[in-house]
Amino acid sequence: MARFLLAILVVFCSLSSFTLVNTERIQRLSNGGGSKQLRFGRKKGEFKILQVADMHYADGRKTPCEDVLPKQFSHCSDLNTSVFINRMIQAEKPDFIVFTGDNIFGFDATDAVASMNAAFAPAIASKTPWAAVLGNHDQESTLSREGVMKHIVGMKHTLSQLNPLGVDVIDGFGNYNLEVHGVEGSSSMNKSILNLYFLDSGDYSTVPSILGYGWIKPSQQFWFQQTSKKLRKKSKAPGLAYFHIPLPEFANFDSSNFTGVRQEGISSASVNSGFFTTLVEAGDVKGVFSGHDHLNDFCGKLSGIHLCYGGGFGYHAYGKAGWSRRARVVMVSLEKKSHGDWGAVKSIKTWKRLDDKHLTAIDDQVLWSRHPSGSRRKKPVGGGV
Repeated sequence: MARFLLAILVVFCSLSSFTLVNTERIQRLSNGGGSKQLRFGRKKGEFKILQVADMHYADGRKTPCEDVLPKQFSHCSDLNTSVFINRMIQAEKPDFIVFTGDNIFGFDATDAVASMNAAFAPAIASKTPWAAVLGNHDQESTLSREGVMKHIVGMKHTLSQLNPLGVDVIDGFGNYNLEVHGVEGSSSMNKSILNLYFLDSGDYSTVPSILGYGWIKPSQQFWFQQTSKKLRKKSKAPGLAYFHIPLPEFANFDSSNFTGVRQEGISSASVNSGFFTTLVEAGDVKGVFSGHDHLNDFCGKLSGIHLCYGGGFGYHAYGKAGWSRRARVVMVSLEKKSHGDWGAVKSIKTWKRLDDKHLTAIDDQVLWSRHPSGSRRKKPVGGGV
């Protein structure tokens, strides 16, 4: 009897150990697979983010391009999108890549998993940490919206999360935040000095009386408020927010008060959920980055926050023949203290690169500066080609 009880105890302990290990593995998976901590570079005190908006990836070589010049059409496919990502990674050497939705074009993707694997392959091959949010087309293939995000979370080198740990009720899939710590060995190496927020802006309205696209719901806004408040107690770190569908406030700009171009209407939700007001009240977010409207690439300031489009990236996405596909880069720089240590964030700058022969850099601008004097540089910046 004693041996029997001992055997039962051994089996129980083994199962408990397995359950604990499995639970920890799942938690690591939901936090991006336990990938490395994001932090600023030691040499220059910089952190560079590449935004990839609207890849619209489908079936690779079989998928034709949209809205390109006649001479390009016969040899243009999803592979051109992959080549563009590789060129951007090689030119800019980003510390982090953010994919802001419509990563695949579900209606034309035969297999959602295969399309995602191909779409994110350049980021994975480069071993660059990356994260993604969902657009309105990602779930239109062989996986549900939840299924798409679960697959993304399990991919290599991603820091994407399905949803926040410890939050029982939240709308959508892919609401999470990431902290960017200070330079290794500096006084801020163990605290976040840049906060990144990612939200699921939905696909289409599920309310019969409201037509059009989705929006960021009250549950998501509450999570953002609580997370921002918690982070602001730790430090006065600035924040950046990434999601797919632009806020209605993007319509407040014209050519007199933005940098870039506006070539189509603002395809936001038909209702205003108030998230922009929530952002302004929180006070830490200095820039919002969206996709969705491929022919808009402007960036303008409203109530202390820059609202920026990434610009159309993918070749299977609608575009404009002769108007180059493009990507947005954000550079966050730290202050250099007198004794050689790196301090808090000094400035946040942005520019775009075109998928032309020279990956031309355009529209360099300062989004935020701790010392606002001299807010614009005259020459383009960024990694050389």
